[in-house]
Amino acid sequence: MGANFVMKKKAPVSRSGRFEKGPSEDVAAFTESISFDWRLWKQDIMGSIAHATMLEKIGVLSHEEREGIVEGLTRIGEEIQAGRFEWKAELEDVHMNIEAALTERVAAGAKLHTARSRNDQVALDVRMWLRDELALVVGEIEDLQRALVELAEKHEAVVIPGYTHLQRAQPVLFAHHLLAYCEMLERDRGRMEDCFYRANVCPLGSGAIAGSTIAIDREFVAQFLGFVDEEDRPRVTQNSMDGVSDRDFVVEFCAGAALMAVHLSRLAEDMILWASSEFNFIRISDAYTTGSSLMPQKKNPDIAELTRGKSGRVIGNLMALLTLLKGLPMTYNRDLQEDKERLFDTCDTVRAVLRLNAGMLRETAVNASVCGAAASDPALLATDLADYLVRKGVAFRQAHHAVGAVVATAEKKGKKLNELKIADFKAAHAAFESDVLAVFDLKKAMEARGIVGAPGTAEVQKQLRAWRQRL
Repeated sequence: MGANFVMKKKAPVSRSGRFEKGPSEDVAAFTESISFDWRLWKQDIMGSIAHATMLEKIGVLSHEEREGIVEGLTRIGEEIQAGRFEWKAELEDVHMNIEAALTERVAAGAKLHTARSRNDQVALDVRMWLRDELALVVGEIEDLQRALVELAEKHEAVVIPGYTHLQRAQPVLFAHHLLAYCEMLERDRGRMEDCFYRANVCPLGSGAIAGSTIAIDREFVAQFLGFVDEEDRPRVTQNSMDGVSDRDFVVEFCAGAALMAVHLSRLAEDMILWASSEFNFIRISDAYTTGSSLMPQKKNPDIAELTRGKSGRVIGNLMALLTLLKGLPMTYNRDLQEDKERLFDTCDTVRAVLRLNAGMLRETAVNASVCGAAASDPALLATDLADYLVRKGVAFRQAHHAVGAVVATAEKKGKKLNELKIADFKAAHAAFESDVLAVFDLKKAMEARGIVGAPGTAEVQKQLRAWRQRL
């Protein structure tokens, strides 16, 4: 629908009896929001249908008037969906465009704004829009988790070096590394669900600031639009001033999205490093890489790099929203018009990043032999060597010092740890015995990591089963 969007500008008009003439063309262009808030059209129509139904219930509209309004709104929705609706810049926003079109077609449309302001109307629309998007975001988080689990299962036995400070630290299963991102994304998913709970409160009925003297039924509208708790009880805002000015739910979503973008950026960084010639742990499909305009040999991980770059954009949107809100007095201020582009952009960006990263992971191959060669470095088992001494009764600090001495000896002799002689080990500490070289059996070392959350063979298999069942 967005591709067919055309906004025709006409001379600005005045819609209020307070003013003798409308704003200048420059002012109208500066203040319009229809160029972006048209995206709320579906929620705006749904909210208006609910409001009209409530107005009939309390006797403001007749049944015939309500039927006419619903039919008119339905037809407008069909035209918007088909790209045939003419959005008018001089009507400023999605609310006035739809209401004006309705009033031209249905006389009773002039009654629809009874006990309603654009202040509570836009608050309603944004909450409904975000509810819909949150469900899609959660689904895309889960699909990325599935992609991570699928890649982990394909390469369940592959061992890679784990890194701290980007220096080789200890061996871990490749699957364990991927499942770390599943854990991060699970927290992200939980934050999105928490955000849904706080977004799912109906503000309609707050009016411009002080509600209405007309005895409207707010709970009916909330129930009609699905603003209910787990026991199907309607949830409505409890303070009209807060109801029209609250954008906490927008900030909360953008904050959760910013943290998720950071997690995705970290995943992207790992993918970029692993795909480099220096690591060569993985090969990303041609479909998710690009070449160079100058260097024919290049294969650049652009999707991963753009994922890393777009995290700054999402973080920036959060900062813009917080700055927007920090100095606003109660209640509604026109500044709040600036919230929607930040919200829309954040949602579009994180959904695209989630979707594309899931696709990229599904088309990523692992160079198991290269990973195995890197993980075979016996220095990765230096901590296991210290644990060997601890099991023989040596205090860990003493064991740590002794292993450090062994490492220094290996460096001086230009040998790997498992190439040293037993005498070299004993020179560092008397507790070393002839069985010390068994510590460097990588397969046994991985099997020994059996505590909960460790990268051991059995524990990672258990975690893979758990994730498969959870997803």
